[in-house]
Amino acid sequence: MVLEADQATKETLEDYTLRFAPRSYRRWSTGVVAVSALGGIAYLADFAIGANIGISYGTGNALWGIGVFALVIMLTGFPVAYYAARYNIDLDLITRGSGFGYYGSVITNVIFATFTFIFFALEGSIMAQGLELGLGIPLWLGYAISTLMVIPLVIYGMKALAKLQVWTTPLWLVLMVGPFAYLVISDPDSVGTFLAYSGNSGGGVNFGSIMLCAGVCLSLIAQIAEQIDYLRFMPPKTPENSGKWWRAVLLAGPGWVIFGAIKQIVGLFLAVYLIANIVDGAAVANEPVHQFLEIYRNMMPQWLAMTLAVILVVISQIKINVTNAYSGSLAWTNSFTRVTRRYPGRLVFVLVNLAIALILMEADMFSFLNTILGFYANLGMAWVVTVATDIAINKYLLKLSPKVPEFRRGMLYAVNPVGVVSVVVSGGVSIIVFFGGFGSWIEPYSPVVAVLLALVLTPLMAVLTKGKYYLRRTDDGIDLPMFDEHGNPSGAVLTCHVCRQEYERPDVARCATHDAIVCSLCLSTDKVGDHLLPAQ
Repeated sequence: MVLEADQATKETLEDYTLRFAPRSYRRWSTGVVAVSALGGIAYLADFAIGANIGISYGTGNALWGIGVFALVIMLTGFPVAYYAARYNIDLDLITRGSGFGYYGSVITNVIFATFTFIFFALEGSIMAQGLELGLGIPLWLGYAISTLMVIPLVIYGMKALAKLQVWTTPLWLVLMVGPFAYLVISDPDSVGTFLAYSGNSGGGVNFGSIMLCAGVCLSLIAQIAEQIDYLRFMPPKTPENSGKWWRAVLLAGPGWVIFGAIKQIVGLFLAVYLIANIVDGAAVANEPVHQFLEIYRNMMPQWLAMTLAVILVVISQIKINVTNAYSGSLAWTNSFTRVTRRYPGRLVFVLVNLAIALILMEADMFSFLNTILGFYANLGMAWVVTVATDIAINKYLLKLSPKVPEFRRGMLYAVNPVGVVSVVVSGGVSIIVFFGGFGSWIEPYSPVVAVLLALVLTPLMAVLTKGKYYLRRTDDGIDLPMFDEHGNPSGAVLTCHVCRQEYERPDVARCATHDAIVCSLCLSTDKVGDHLLPAQ
């Protein structure tokens, strides 16, 4: 156990995989953290999603569906983004103390890891399409290239990712916004064509179609977990930086959906333009590389248009897939270490996540995109809505859940039925609804079912259990205060007697068998429970 803990603490590339992000590491400004977090949403999947739902159900239904999606993301994203930035922990650590327990949150880690490889595969597919179109590279080889090229970047964690996102964002913005602005200015009639487009369904705006559109878009609800993987590195909130701190949290947390919704609308706009103006445009209207290539062709010579289209696709894919690979590796590592109490290193799970994504790409997941995303949306909503409801209602309204998040083994119960029951029931029932198990009349409303069940079950379970399964202990045996005068996690440093490394106050507890301190990582890898304090 000591060797494994020593390995985990000394690996410089681990980027605080399993634990609290200490103040000594968080040297970035609020602006750098926000730009880095928003750089991760440079993906082109939004363009494909917007095009797909619009082609299926028409512009009116798609726009309303995107609006529903944005509203749900804003409401659920704010509580978890605030907790991540304020207490410097990722969504898995938040989930542990927000209704799931130490082992119970493994369920949600698997849900999140699934999100990362699904969207890695989606972005990799889009990049392979660009490489095939621009360079003649076969799709199967393009899939492999898009997978392997992120490995050198992602292993270096936040330091490398922050530089990558900040440096590439200006060029990405110019390449993405330029074609859309040119099209609207040079062909204003295209706006009217876009608004009148009725899609394959040929019908008008109706609630069922709106919810089907929203369901596909809401597959992105787990994106907040990737935003949080950056937000946990926010600097301490003080009276001097309070305004900047809040702006960064709101913009880079739930605010990501503003940019996501705009990209979905632009993707549909470009798809409708291709269908209306390009021969055989309908065949490629949902492929972002073709969307941008056709507009570039109107603006510049063919060779330059092709070059810029490929550059845009490659930059977008790298910006998001380093985040997908990074966040997915965190989720898998967290789950594996808790279940087995062994720590193999995060790089192992970078490779695992990429292998799964590559298999999905080779299986041509792009051709049945709506079904995959609609199915996943039910699981993602069940998880995020449950955590957000626990924070907003159980912590602040009912006061049955402790306000200060807890993530350390020994301080939490193994399983808390509040979150586990809510996710299993809301996710399971909504998936049955999605596949028509309760009849075709309710099938489009599976997102509503997932949200409503999670909203009701989370506080209901807290009331039924009287909140007694949140904390196994309230005292970690250390007399030093957990927070400073501004309410930020304390920067006081203590030494773990197992791995001999220094950790900040929120990341340690008193050892049960020694008159000493033990860190959360050594608690995680303690196979016999020698260090765990008894239940209070």
